[in-house]
Amino acid sequence: MAGWSTHKGGAVSLPQTNIDTDQLIPARFMSVPRAQGYGPYLLHDMRRDAAGAFKADFPLNLHEGASVIVAGRNFGSGSSREAAVYALVDAGIRVVIAPSFGDIFASNAVNNGLLPAKIDEADYEALAQALGTGAQDITIDLARRSLKLGSVTSSFSLDDSWATKLINGWDDIDLTLDHGVAIAAFKNTRHQTTAWAWLDGPD
Repeated sequence: MAGWSTHKGGAVSLPQTNIDTDQLIPARFMSVPRAQGYGPYLLHDMRRDAAGAFKADFPLNLHEGASVIVAGRNFGSGSSREAAVYALVDAGIRVVIAPSFGDIFASNAVNNGLLPAKIDEADYEALAQALGTGAQDITIDLARRSLKLGSVTSSFSLDDSWATKLINGWDDIDLTLDHGVAIAAFKNTRHQTTAWAWLDGPD
């Protein structure tokens, strides 16, 4: 997974609140092998009509190639399915900006290189108003926790360890290995102070 520190791309607004993981990828598509890509199923039932054709007025259909979604609060709520993140990533989405996220969704997002940028409600309203039904370029700076869209600027909150993972392209194992020296030192100390705990001795 490639790391990144800044991203510039087209942003679109999805003004709905409570977009859940079953909307992001309906369960009936989850038997599809990941190797085939989940992008075509992203927001399937919101983007398509009963016949399966794209709805002409849906933002992601109007602005193909957008890589940033600005959405209402509680984005990614519902089940813990990681496939919801796969669908976003496979569709080219790199950042979702919202006032709040489902906890498990946000964790899954970071582990797959997708930024869940949490902003306050006032900044969300400003971004949504600036975008309307159109698309504009937005610039996101991970290190500064900042974003800029036209004349609208905002900060976003993100856990430091999550920022480290995104910038370096790390998963949880990589993050653990980064503490290898401290882990080895702790192990050595434990060997010396509690040798009785090691059945085969401290070595």
